[in-house]
Amino acid sequence: MNSTENRLDPSVMDPAELDQLMILVSREERPALVGREGVRIDLPDPIFHVLVNIIRQMQQGRSVVLMPEDETFTTQAAATFLGMSRQHLVNLMDKGEVPHTRVGTHRRVTLKDLRTCQQVRDKDRRAALSRLFKKLKANDRYDTDYTGDAS
Repeated sequence: MNSTENRLDPSVMDPAELDQLMILVSREERPALVGREGVRIDLPDPIFHVLVNIIRQMQQGRSVVLMPEDETFTTQAAATFLGMSRQHLVNLMDKGEVPHTRVGTHRRVTLKDLRTCQQVRDKDRRAALSRLFKKLKANDRYDTDYTGDAS
């Protein structure tokens, strides 16, 4: 991925420009692209919503990176993306839990597969927390009066 072509950094835009964009997208009229020759192309709603999200992220000072779902990652980049060690990711790949391809002796994994892995991991974590909560509640070990005060 060429990070300079796919990365939108809010520092390259004037904050007033971002504010103007938010005003523009909050109007009732249908958003559109207008070319130099005046040709107008109405934006489909999904594209419009992605652009609004990009503007919001940039207003918050966050950079946005755009990439296709079939973009491939090295094992180190994928592990960083998932917030785990490279070796743990390789072990998951070897067990068949994370789809990947080989390029010579190197493994590659797509963004789409990484996002699926994230979703499965998050679902499993929520289920485990739910089971723990039910077990604590069933054994009357869950404190519903806890206020969080350290006093």
